[in-house]
Amino acid sequence: MKKRLVMGIAALSLLATACSTTGSGSDTDKIKIGSMFEKTGEVSAYGTAEANAVNLAVKEINENGGILDKEIDLIEYDTKSDNTEAASVATKLATQDEVAVIVGPATTGAVKASTPAVTRAGVSLVTPSGTDDSLTLDENGNVQPNIFRTSFQDSFQGIALAEFATNELDAEKAVIIGDSSSDYALGLTKAFKGAFEGEIVAEENFTADDTDFNAILTRIKDLDFEFIYLPGYYNQAGLIIKQAREMGITQPILGADGFGNQALLELAGVDNVDNVYYSAHYSPNSDDSQVTDFIAAYKEEYDVEPDMFAALAYDTVYLVAQAIEESGEASTDSITKALEDIAEFDGVTGTFSFDEDHNPVKSTLVIELQDGVEVGNTEVTP
Repeated sequence: MKKRLVMGIAALSLLATACSTTGSGSDTDKIKIGSMFEKTGEVSAYGTAEANAVNLAVKEINENGGILDKEIDLIEYDTKSDNTEAASVATKLATQDEVAVIVGPATTGAVKASTPAVTRAGVSLVTPSGTDDSLTLDENGNVQPNIFRTSFQDSFQGIALAEFATNELDAEKAVIIGDSSSDYALGLTKAFKGAFEGEIVAEENFTADDTDFNAILTRIKDLDFEFIYLPGYYNQAGLIIKQAREMGITQPILGADGFGNQALLELAGVDNVDNVYYSAHYSPNSDDSQVTDFIAAYKEEYDVEPDMFAALAYDTVYLVAQAIEESGEASTDSITKALEDIAEFDGVTGTFSFDEDHNPVKSTLVIELQDGVEVGNTEVTP
């Protein structure tokens, strides 16, 4: 995909001199792209990985000649894992900085907080990992014209995990432990319950500030169930896995892409991460050259292995670059139209096009962890 982008830049270099590049995000020398992520605060593990990947992709593109013979000027902000801050940052990027397009933020709540500002300004925002079903739709069910995502939706993950439990684990009895304070977890729970044909033996809830889950685990320990469905982020999921395994609960634990960070293993303890499965956007064990090249470049730049959120953010920058390239200019309207028309984008996290609601059409992997190590993955297309 990077080679294809560079070739496209060369082919369009003459077009770039003839096209208008007026409007937000463009000056005579550079194309402004906004980056807004949760680099500090509660979910900084996601935001930092994504912000790093954005910087890597921008560095690579600029080193290869930029887009339409223009260098990317990346304007970065930290949303601090705070939705009010996210709304403020989105306003600043769209109106004061006059960027052409925004990449980020990482989480559903921050994207929702940012939507009014970018919609008023007509600047498109592409989130690598905001998964709530309603994210790209308004309250009437109409598509939000300037909101796109490169990750799959919560309902897709919930359905995929329900099918995986039934078809791959031969399971018929589940316990749900979910975060009642999170739109992400609520959406995943709703989708799973709608798709799972077996019995929900018990449903327990916690909130984002909880750290002691022994009461919940004590209530479910002696029940007759075959797996735990745990929709949540790594910070709670890691502690729940640790406390469950230390209590002697050995049944498989299924979660969504919120599990996909090294911090999960650090919180749970590697020895406790047995029979853990989660939906993922890519596998670092893939032998695809795009994946291996990305991993090598990221490790060289940051001295750590990239997670799937980094992969999504990396793809998002190249997706935006392709949209600008194909539109022939960096005006906000042209970028939005080009994003809608993207067909068969080929990235690290797979090949996809957008549907009419600005969601990527793609499959998911369910990763299996034993002793904290990926030992297998199963592709699921609900």
